[in-house]
Amino acid sequence: MNYFEKMKGVTKSPPAVSNLEVILSWFGAFLGMAGIGLINYLYMGSQENSLMIASFGASAVLLFGAPKSPLAQPRNFVGGHVLAAFIGVAIGKVFFTQPWFAASLAVSTAIAVMHLTRTLHPPAGATALNAIIGGTKVHQLGFAYPLFPVAVGVFILLAVALIFNNALKNRRYPEFWL
Repeated sequence: MNYFEKMKGVTKSPPAVSNLEVILSWFGAFLGMAGIGLINYLYMGSQENSLMIASFGASAVLLFGAPKSPLAQPRNFVGGHVLAAFIGVAIGKVFFTQPWFAASLAVSTAIAVMHLTRTLHPPAGATALNAIIGGTKVHQLGFAYPLFPVAVGVFILLAVALIFNNALKNRRYPEFWL
């Protein structure tokens, strides 16, 4: 098979999901993100959105839209985000004068470490990236960033995923813990 033939793909698009699944995915993601937003509002004030990081939106897609995916399981979700956050901060501190290089190195290193630790969670790449490009507030957090907002936000979203996905007759979460 030549190089360009590989790009054709080998399977068809995945089947459509039911309207009920669409509604459940929407509602679960809404509750998960609202949980993070509400805790943020109650403890940080309405002007501070430090708990609401973009990669959590992508994680909500997996936790509520594809809860059976290996990439959505607690080991991957928690481990991926926290490891990636530590990696992003560490690389950002060393290569702070070259943010383009730090960003590239943080994301690629996070992927490698997640592979090695079996915690691959695609949205965590954005968590590592955010440690570099997140601005002054994120940089001021330093090594607190992996704990707050990352670990706190992860555990809020995980709690909602556990409660919501297991309250439904046709869903179960997680498929595995470790």
